[in-house]
Amino acid sequence: MYKLPEIDLCNKVSSQEWQTRLELAACYRLFIFQGWDDLIHTHISARIPQTDHLLINAFGLTFDEITASNLVKIDINGQIIDKDCPFEINPAGFTIHSAIHEVRHSDQCVLHVHTNETIAIASLEDGLLPLSQYSMFALASMSYHDYEGLAVNNEEKLRLQQDLGNANFMLLRNHGALTMGKTIGDAFMHMYDLVRACQIQLQVMSTEMKPIYVDQSIVDGIKTQAKIVHSGITGGQKAWPALMRKVQRECPGFAK
Repeated sequence: MYKLPEIDLCNKVSSQEWQTRLELAACYRLFIFQGWDDLIHTHISARIPQTDHLLINAFGLTFDEITASNLVKIDINGQIIDKDCPFEINPAGFTIHSAIHEVRHSDQCVLHVHTNETIAIASLEDGLLPLSQYSMFALASMSYHDYEGLAVNNEEKLRLQQDLGNANFMLLRNHGALTMGKTIGDAFMHMYDLVRACQIQLQVMSTEMKPIYVDQSIVDGIKTQAKIVHSGITGGQKAWPALMRKVQRECPGFAK
């Protein structure tokens, strides 16, 4: 009754698709390591290179159940490509992801979380403050989107796209956070920085002592530096292989 359908797509899809499936499934396991999962909710989506198809988690699976083979392949409208696929996707969750993939063609991956810390900071009028080095990376490319209820209204997509602009970080007011990246690794590192920034801000605020804010001129200068840190050798491109090895060591079942 509770057994999942067994699917094996290894050697049955293109090498590009399989590599994307492996990295995306690993990213779901990394969410668990970080404590970012939310039962069966929230999503990570990734575009299969050189196609218009996306991969996303099947609705109803916990993140430790997600494997490379049971990720669902869909088009930009959320239609499942494989007619024999035994799974469904969450329409509410896909509304947000489709909105971003429609306008950010150069970004492969979109991450969405509902962590306590990101919701808390997103629910503050001033949002994220320049209180730590982690906040610098996010503030260099930050956007906000007001809460409109459950994301089931296609009319909200245009407003979300307009609010996002060219940013790689977004705080969804009263809801959570989004990050984008040209690779799955870049998107993950963006979220890592954003969550850490939110955690540190809450800790600083909890002291009830006067904080030291980073000067705006430094925040502005970080934009150039962040391109080196997160798109170069010390960013996602360097950290991601190490994170993939960690997942392979600790939960190799993701690669099925």
